[in-house]
Amino acid sequence: MQNSHFDLTIHGGTVVTLQGVQKVDIGIVDGKIAEIATSLSRASKRQIDATGRYVLPGGVDTHCHIEQISGAGLMNADTFETATRSAALGGTTTTVSFAAQHPGQRMRQVVADYRALARKGAVIDHAFHMIVADTSNGNLSEDIPQLIAQGHRSIKIFTTYDKVRQDDKSILDILDVAKRDGAVVCFHAENDGLIRNMTEKLLAEGRTAPKYHAASHPREAEIEAIERMCRFAEFTGARVVIFHVSTREGAEIVRQARARGINVQAETCPHYLFMTVDILESRDPARFMCSPPQRTVGDQNALWDAIADGTIELVTSDHAPYRMDASGKFAHGTDAPFNKIANGMPGLETRLPLMFDAMVSKGRATLEAFVDLTATAPAKAFGLHGKGLIAEGYDADIAIWDQTLTKTYGTNDLSDNVGYNPFEGTTVTGMPVTVVSGGRVIVRDTEFEGVAGSGAWLKMAPPTA
Repeated sequence: MQNSHFDLTIHGGTVVTLQGVQKVDIGIVDGKIAEIATSLSRASKRQIDATGRYVLPGGVDTHCHIEQISGAGLMNADTFETATRSAALGGTTTTVSFAAQHPGQRMRQVVADYRALARKGAVIDHAFHMIVADTSNGNLSEDIPQLIAQGHRSIKIFTTYDKVRQDDKSILDILDVAKRDGAVVCFHAENDGLIRNMTEKLLAEGRTAPKYHAASHPREAEIEAIERMCRFAEFTGARVVIFHVSTREGAEIVRQARARGINVQAETCPHYLFMTVDILESRDPARFMCSPPQRTVGDQNALWDAIADGTIELVTSDHAPYRMDASGKFAHGTDAPFNKIANGMPGLETRLPLMFDAMVSKGRATLEAFVDLTATAPAKAFGLHGKGLIAEGYDADIAIWDQTLTKTYGTNDLSDNVGYNPFEGTTVTGMPVTVVSGGRVIVRDTEFEGVAGSGAWLKMAPPTA
């Protein structure tokens, strides 16, 4: 029997729907969008007035590291509670983080452990990529196929880093399983030999400061590895995603691979679009160390071109939070060489405002393009049905934006547990002010109201072309 009332309605806003930008109202029942119309058919128990504001699907961030132990044995600064709180305040209502395996571990136990952490802390819905570090001991033959069947249909492979990288044979074996069982394989694509070669040279020459991190990850490392992974995808027929593309050449390789019919997608991140390598010459450069490193203005322009022509379909945060102390960046001391400083920056809370400002406020692209890049396309890429769109039958995950609200980021004004904002001093126009997750208001007038553990695990559907 149809409910006599909506649980919640959102009225008066400018809504991005499958039909485009419309002035319509939204009726929500049992956490789902039940009706979208200029005049809703029922009254509501609760209302949100969105007059004069944009009503957009909640962001979907499919690349973030949460409560994760790195290959070097460091725990991220964020728990699922602090990370997803920060995500919600930035307008994101779905995360896909990592269940990170280390050598000797069974993948099924790794996934179970991460699911338990998220079940306790996450305030928004979530899924996982399986980081595969060990294909032996039944992991590839038993655990991974079983987990794929359960709905964990994304695998992450590193082509570098001592404790997690896979050699070419193992990568091909994983791609074969993914193709057979219906999973997508995501790559951190950098050539390990080139990085080792450059790192040894720099250290031998006494060039150990954080600014030399960029030189230790030359663009050629990304170029070679992206080309090789695209060829592996072509050979196996598996569907792949290249994470955090940072170079002009990397984007062009993906463009050419897609033109050949290879089932490959690409993402980039705000720190490649809004930072250049010069930032490693600034005060406290360890704050900005990430892999791959930031590149040049020319690379930024090429990445924006790749976004415009559809070569890069996803922009994610690569939220990798480490505090600026002995628990994080400086686990090996404040004077540690660049290769002993943890890589990564917080980004869950800043991703959407930075992209909204660049695309919508500054007129680089349409409102619909912003929504697709940051919500719809990521949800589709990883089979997150019910996410990334405002449509009847979809989850009521909605962010209401004040497109006129201006914010200048401060030194430490994010709601995560990292302790600094890498975009300090950046001014953005357009901010999410009210956020709804599964029909629950979790941010109201920029104030957080979410409850730890209220987010749900999401099953991924099999990948499509």
